[in-house]
Amino acid sequence: MMRRSAALLIAAACAFAPLMARAEPAVTIPPPAADASAPAAGLETAVLAGGCFWGIQAVYQHVKGVTNAVSGYAGGTQKDADYRTVSSGGTGHAESVKVTFDPRQVSYGKILQVYFSVAHDPTQLNRQGPDSGTQYRSEIFPQSEAQAKTAQAYIAQLDAAHVFKRPIVTKTGTMKAAFFAAEDYHQDYATKHPYQPYIFVNDAPKVENLKTVFPELWRDKPVTVAQAEKGE
Repeated sequence: MMRRSAALLIAAACAFAPLMARAEPAVTIPPPAADASAPAAGLETAVLAGGCFWGIQAVYQHVKGVTNAVSGYAGGTQKDADYRTVSSGGTGHAESVKVTFDPRQVSYGKILQVYFSVAHDPTQLNRQGPDSGTQYRSEIFPQSEAQAKTAQAYIAQLDAAHVFKRPIVTKTGTMKAAFFAAEDYHQDYATKHPYQPYIFVNDAPKVENLKTVFPELWRDKPVTVAQAEKGE
């Protein structure tokens, strides 16, 4: 995370206002033409990677219908699933977030619409904002064939509509990859440290974009991992 450390030092030394321009802007996009159907009962999970997991987690913690959002690692093996090793960029892991949601309140398609619109920039290859490396890649890890088809069709739809200036580079081919929760100090990080320079510059704007672009999905009080573990 050398890039992230450098960003922290730069942010601490400079005024916040000019740095805010570095945050990725939201892009208003249409919903998926074909959405995955909701099951009769029960919760679903989505595993998404798109840069630093702090920001992705923070966004989904404010989405109505999400019951938990956990930062972690996906794409590699259990023995390499720790922050220091993943930060080397050679483990196959991506910093990811496992989103548990009620599909009768928020569909998988809506989860993806938020992902492509405000959570990250899907046209950046192996980087997001100040962070670079394969561990920051854009990737959806489908948990079912239905999720894979929905994700692939949505990417094709968005590319055909040219809603982004560059092609989407998001990977979707890794089915049901094992997810490993990150260390405790990474959980609820943006909620616990809202004024840390990295969060203030790179992640807080994503949360504000969610509120602006998706007011119907917005929840003021974030659902945290700590709350979910207590069953609150």
